[in-house]
Amino acid sequence: MIRARRSGRRRPLYGGRWDAALLSPVFVTVLITALAFSTPREFAFSRLLPAAPALAAAMWPVLPTILLGAFCLLVMIGLSFAYTDLGTPYTAAAIIAVTLAAAYASHVRLQREETLLHVRLIADTAQKVLLRPLPRRIADVEIESLYLAAQEQARIGGDFYEAVDTPFGVRLLIGDVRGKGLAAVGAASAVINSFREAAYDEPDLRGVVHRLEASISRHSDAFPALDLPERFATALLAEIPNSGGRISILNCGHPPPLLVRRGEIRVLDPTTPSPPLNLASLIGDHYCVDTLVFAPGDQLLLYTDGVTEARDRDGEFFPLPEWMRRQSPAPPRELLDRLHEALVHYSGGRLEDDIAVLALRSTSIQVQAQPV
Repeated sequence: MIRARRSGRRRPLYGGRWDAALLSPVFVTVLITALAFSTPREFAFSRLLPAAPALAAAMWPVLPTILLGAFCLLVMIGLSFAYTDLGTPYTAAAIIAVTLAAAYASHVRLQREETLLHVRLIADTAQKVLLRPLPRRIADVEIESLYLAAQEQARIGGDFYEAVDTPFGVRLLIGDVRGKGLAAVGAASAVINSFREAAYDEPDLRGVVHRLEASISRHSDAFPALDLPERFATALLAEIPNSGGRISILNCGHPPPLLVRRGEIRVLDPTTPSPPLNLASLIGDHYCVDTLVFAPGDQLLLYTDGVTEARDRDGEFFPLPEWMRRQSPAPPRELLDRLHEALVHYSGGRLEDDIAVLALRSTSIQVQAQPV
């Protein structure tokens, strides 16, 4: 992430480090100059001098680019004393013309980089509001998160998650808005903001999901130009009461979570499917809440479909349950780090969809676990 810092000086666009790539215009200038002085006149390497300021425009500020062009012009003038028949006026004119064009190109590039920097800062701020950092522990539950953007330069998308400590216990939300772009981000924001309020007010998860349904419906009605008729969001809500020992899950068309207990993996498919958000008016608003034991040491993995739909070179989907079964016991942060590495390696770094993952672990020792 790019972080804004207050400073009296302009931030370096290249991290303040002059590496070999940034010095390549100098290397090119020195090489051409050496060849021009050490080879016969017939080779006329001096005619390549305009290439140096042209290369500098791609990575240097305006003033250094002009100074390099001036140095190339001086080199050409010096060559004219050694070789009288080099076509010095034509090459010198080319150096001047290319340097002026390179200086303008450098100016335009810097303006665009500055604009891009501000856009990224704004996007980072928006992401922190939409996906604010989660507490690493709430009550007796350890929580860690992972977010991977499908596009390297992306900052925000339609995947979302949240975890809050409420009077009713720890409540969690993870979901995925169908579609991409600003419309998906707006719908995700509407759902998350609604959850952050409803989670504290509604005593039952069904009441929370009704509030989420109303929020995304209002958002879709308010922005018809940005929305598609089939705009909807899958979501999964979970609640771990203050007394601990169990967890309630309401799955609205979302990929089923994985429960890890003493090395065994269980896929938690819902007993009765519940409709995705913004589709209740079409297929009904009957929501099913499943409750099961969440004993000390148990882990739960909540994820969006970007995880299971990651493909390898042969087009095969990432086998998440099988991958989980091969993992040794690990705390949530280490587990997500392993998953991150596995997904990037499996897909060859070509993720086709955004990925959001929450890993939970119960650490309570006050409640005796009972078999599910």
